[in-house]
Formats: sequence, structure tokens, C-alpha cells
Amino acid sequence: MQWWNSFVSWLTAASNQTMVFSAVVLVVAIIVASLLASWISRGAIRNLLAQHDRELKAAVIGALVDAATEASVWNSLSPQEQVMADRAVGQADIQLRLLPIKGSAVAANWAAHQLAELKRTSATFGYQLEPALLEFRDRLIEWQHRPARARKVFLSDLDRWKVANTTSEKSLLAEQDAWAAQQHHDQYSPQQSTPVPAPLNYATTQAAPSTETQRLLDDVQALEVRPAPYAAS
Repeated sequence: MQWWNSFVSWLTAASNQTMVFSAVVLVVAIIVASLLASWISRGAIRNLLAQHDRELKAAVIGALVDAATEASVWNSLSPQEQVMADRAVGQADIQLRLLPIKGSAVAANWAAHQLAELKRTSATFGYQLEPALLEFRDRLIEWQHRPARARKVFLSDLDRWKVANTTSEKSLLAEQDAWAAQQHHDQYSPQQSTPVPAPLNYATTQAAPSTETQRLLDDVQALEVRPAPYAAS
């Protein structure tokens, strides 16, 4: 206990009050600075993660809107373009489902249904799909800003579609899809090219010279072979 008594005596000595006060202020300043730095870094990291999530959501929504634009003209795309569009839609669907947002799976199901409807109606001539595209884009943007509210709307739409699609309607839609696929296949199937007939080779005969021309040629030849007259001595 002697060392403790010595420490207390040194701590309470009047000559050491300034040094003790400075040490206490330094320790408190270090603690406050550490807490402030951790709070600032935590806020910065939170803002960075939120910005990354917003960019990811914007990229996914942009990919889905682009896929909807291609789905609106699905029947006029080539088979290779359809394969590439399906791959882009699949990647966007996976990214949408993996977003750390409540209701992302519901939004993915709603978007998949809408894309299928756009593909189906693209085979109908004269159908204006621009309003449907605008509604698709606006609904996804609204979901980005208000996920909870848009999730309820998506769930109500999915429930309504589930009730509306009866067995007969599903079979009718399947037949319509099969007909559109067959029409698209017939449109882009390679057609047999008819062989082009080779040009006929007509035997060309050299035309015989006319009588007048032959007479002139004989006269010229006779002049060439006629002997020159001897000069007078």
C-alpha cells in the first residue's frame, strides 16, 4: 500500500496539478477525436454503399427498360438478336433479385411478366406499345424511389394476373406464342436458292465479206505485186 499512498500523494500535490490536468485533457481529446473519426468514417461508408446501391439499381432498371424496348419489337428481331436479348434479360433478372432491397424478387417477377406480355403483343400488327413501355419504365423508377409502396402495387398486379389467367386462357396464350414462333421461324428460315441458268453459248460465225469489199481487196493486192517499170536508158 506504500506505493499507492505515494501515487495519491504525488497526484494530489499542488505542484503536479498542471501536469495532471494536461494529461487528462490529452486523453479526453484522443477519445473524442477517435469517436468523431469513427462516426465520420461510418457515415462516409454508409453514403458510399448507398451510392453504389443506387448506381446498381439504375443499371438494372436501364437494362430492363432496354430489354422491354427490344421485347416490343420481338417479332422483327433475328434469332441471333433474340438470343442476345434473352441473355441480357437473364442477367438483369439475376442482378435485380440479388439487390439488397426488400421486394426485389417481387419486382423481378413483375418485370418478367411484363416482358413476356410485350413479346406476345409484338406479333400483333398495329398495336401501339409505346404507352406500355412508358408505364414499365415509370413503374420501375417508382420502385427505385419507393420500394415498399411499389412492392404492394406489384403484389396486387401479380395476384390479379394469377386470378385472371385461367386454364383456357393459358392454353390460348400458349397457342398464340407457338403461332408467333412458327411465323418468326418461317420468316428467318434459309430459303433454297434457285440455281441461275448458265448463259447459252451461241456459236459465232465470221461473216463473209461482201462482193464489193472483196473486189477492193483484190485490186489493192494486185497493185502491191505489180512490177515497177524500168527507167529509160
